[in-house]
This record gives sequence, C-alpha cells and structure tokens, in this order.
Amino acid sequence: MGNQELFDKLKNAIVNQDINGCPAITQEALDAGITAFDIINEALAPGMKIVGDNFEAATIYLPQIMMSAKAMKAAMEILEPILAEEKGEDEGVGMAVTFVQEGDIHDIGHRLVTTMLGANGFEILDLGTDIPNEDVVEAIAKNKGKKMLLVGSALMTTSMLGQKDVVRLLEEENLRDSVKIMFGGAPVTDAWIDECGADGTAENAAEAARVALELMA
Repeated sequence: MGNQELFDKLKNAIVNQDINGCPAITQEALDAGITAFDIINEALAPGMKIVGDNFEAATIYLPQIMMSAKAMKAAMEILEPILAEEKGEDEGVGMAVTFVQEGDIHDIGHRLVTTMLGANGFEILDLGTDIPNEDVVEAIAKNKGKKMLLVGSALMTTSMLGQKDVVRLLEEENLRDSVKIMFGGAPVTDAWIDECGADGTAENAAEAARVALELMA
C-alpha cells in the first residue's frame, strides 16, 4: 500500500471515530517508513480538519468530535515517543497554553478548543478555569524559548476585560514577543482583539484550530 493510500486510510479512521483502527494504521504507516511528522501533517491533522468542518456544518455533534479526538489520541500515543527522535525542518506546531479567564468557570468551549488544538498537533498546557493573569504570565515565562500560542476564553464581559490585562502584563515582563495570543468567548469581537493587542479570535472550535495553525505557520 502506498503512502497516500495509508494517509487516506488513517484520515478516514479519524473521521469515522475508529479508536481501535487508528493506532493499527499508524503503526502500519511507521512500518512502511513514513515519519511521525508526515503521519501527523498528512493524515491526522487533515482528518481532524474534516471533523472540524463537519462539526461547523452541524452534520456531526460534540460526542462525535470527542470520539474522533480519542481516535487521534490513540494514534498520537504511538507517535509521541518517536517524535523527539526524528530530525528535520519541521519542529512541530508548538505549545498551546489554554485557560479560562479569572472570574469565569464556563469551560465547555474551552475544553472543545483545547481538544481541537491537541488533535491538530499542539502540545497542550491546559491551565484550567478561573485562572489569575499572574499565573498565565508565569506559565509563559516558564516555557520561554518554545513556540507558544496563548489561548484564553471568557464567556462574560466582566471576565473578558481581564484579557487586556494579560497582554499588558506580558508586555511588562518582556514576554509579549515570545507568544502568539488568541482570545475567544461569546463577548469577544475582532474589534476587541485589536483593542487589547491580541493576534486573533474565532467563533468556534473548528475555526480556532485553523486560526491557530495560521498564526503558528
């Protein structure tokens, strides 16, 4: 079986939520001499993009997207131990530091976006909900030197205002240039992103994954 056939087979396994099939096909691809990076870039990430597109079109729902993410995770468990051993120009997508703004405990959207980012190849550092800005800045400082994307969410206008303070604190600590920043949540608009000095936003998890990949390219 050729490389493209294996890529298509693995993409279909992701789309069809085949948790048992994904690791088997992944191992088959590795045995065929395909690198872990190529498996991610040519099969797993495109497969999750299809899932995201289907979710955005409302042809599938949250349970299906979570099952596809589990299938992706099953494949990644095989790939992760060998990723560090592979050399090449592709160093991976980067680290996504995700959190829900202080004063806000609404985490459904946060969890879905975090899942989508992980499924698209990001190393995830999920800080959780109701996170003080100082803790966010500390997490960025500890990981300085890595390719980083900061993804914060807020469902309420009152908690959203703290997003501007996150950017300010990062600037004060000379960390702003070391990270791309995305903010999301019901009250977040493009105008707010410009005002607070972030780099992007998205209306849903599928779009968030696309924007995140574009920012890190």
